[in-house]
Amino acid sequence: MKIFVDTAKIEEIRKVKEWGILDGVTTNPTLLSQTGKPWKEAAIEILKEVPDLPVSLEVLATDFEGMVKEAKELAKMGDNVVIKIPFTVEGIKAVQALAAEEIPTNVTLVFTPMQALIAAKAGATYVSPFVGRIDDISYDGISVLEEILQIYAAYGFETEIIAASIRHVDHVRKCALLGVDIATIPFKVIEQMFKHPLTDIGLTKFLEDAKKANISIL
Repeated sequence: MKIFVDTAKIEEIRKVKEWGILDGVTTNPTLLSQTGKPWKEAAIEILKEVPDLPVSLEVLATDFEGMVKEAKELAKMGDNVVIKIPFTVEGIKAVQALAAEEIPTNVTLVFTPMQALIAAKAGATYVSPFVGRIDDISYDGISVLEEILQIYAAYGFETEIIAASIRHVDHVRKCALLGVDIATIPFKVIEQMFKHPLTDIGLTKFLEDAKKANISIL
């Protein structure tokens, strides 16, 4: 499973990159606003930091013509730009138009298998079901992911599934078990993936014993 980091903060992106596990970055207007920088400055900084990895940047227009126009402007910012398009009728029309020009897209705000089916048929590069937000309305986001996976496998769709709105480590575990292509994960959850109390206890014990035995590698 590929790991994208769901953030626009350059320091968080750099850390995950340094850890050697970064496969891409997803942003949205909310995340860009949290950087404290002009959105374009923040976006260009990200694109330069990870020039060989996909970076999702979202359009703001809600009409077909506006989305396509904004998408083309965003695409000029870097070869690794993926255009984030909301799942609406106008958005799906825009996805088809952008696919015809080989501009990669990420259909966001997807909550049902049928929405994911439509996005794939429209030619989306990625589709982003919102696991956590589905859970928020007392349904099972992981079950929705599982159904999308089954539909895509049945028909051989090439659209990659990005599990989004990841809230905790167990979401990540379940996504990996399902075989989801990608999970886009908040930085704090990626940090939590490294941690386990038994690891800390074991390391402390090993180091204490090494000190008692006067063991030194160098």
